[in-house]
Amino acid sequence: MARLKGLGRGLDALFSGNDVGGDGVADKLQDVEITSLQPGKYQPRTNMDKPALEKLAESIKSQGIMQPILVRATGVDSYEIIAGERRWRAAQLAGLTAVPAIIREVADETALAISLIENIQRENLNPLEEAMGIQRLIDEFGMTHQTAADALGSSRSAVSNLLRLLNLSEAVQELMMQGKIDMGHGRALLALTPAEQIALANRIVMQKLSVRETEKLIQQRNQSPISKSGKIDRDLLALEETVSERLGTQIRIKSGKNGKGNVIIHYTSLDQLEDILNKL
Repeated sequence: MARLKGLGRGLDALFSGNDVGGDGVADKLQDVEITSLQPGKYQPRTNMDKPALEKLAESIKSQGIMQPILVRATGVDSYEIIAGERRWRAAQLAGLTAVPAIIREVADETALAISLIENIQRENLNPLEEAMGIQRLIDEFGMTHQTAADALGSSRSAVSNLLRLLNLSEAVQELMMQGKIDMGHGRALLALTPAEQIALANRIVMQKLSVRETEKLIQQRNQSPISKSGKIDRDLLALEETVSERLGTQIRIKSGKNGKGNVIIHYTSLDQLEDILNKL
């Protein structure tokens, strides 16, 4: 696939002083009825922060929309938003009936790249949302890590590191989507099995562990204490992992004398505890 020309320069290259679309068709700037617009199918953001939208709505009430929304036509008086969905939603909260929009003819891959660029540069995308968007560039348009990086004005290594986050267990990804753990935690957890990831991720949230503390715990776990015979008690570790995975939380089994011991179950809320008890 040919490189997406100009996208590596970011949004400034797409908006400033450029009145011709990627297909050689002149852009059109006009007011578009809010009801004629629909969210873009390539919007990488999965969550819109309500307080932030309300704040933007107040700004729009007092100052108007400073940056036109970028759209493409999908029919007669029907448009899909390529960039600016937050402004469109905030404009609705502000009571506007129309918004300024640049109408541009663009291909699907360009629309996705522009949506990604806007969110990455302007909206502080969650790392997982960014990774999912990049994965769509790869899956739907046959891009390599390098061509995706070029399109987004990033490095290949940065793109590859983001994509690795998609290998985290679903439970850990959900914690990252909620902002309870960050990308540094996620990268560290990749060294663990899915069950270990879930267990340690819950501990990170519960104890508010830093990335460095998390890395230290993982290093210590990889240097697990050994039995008198010089062998790691792999059966006990395997049981911990199995139970942790089934319950979706961190489980620790401490063996004592005469076959006795303790099972420690970690939880971060009463709701989670109730869910764990229901699984027992």
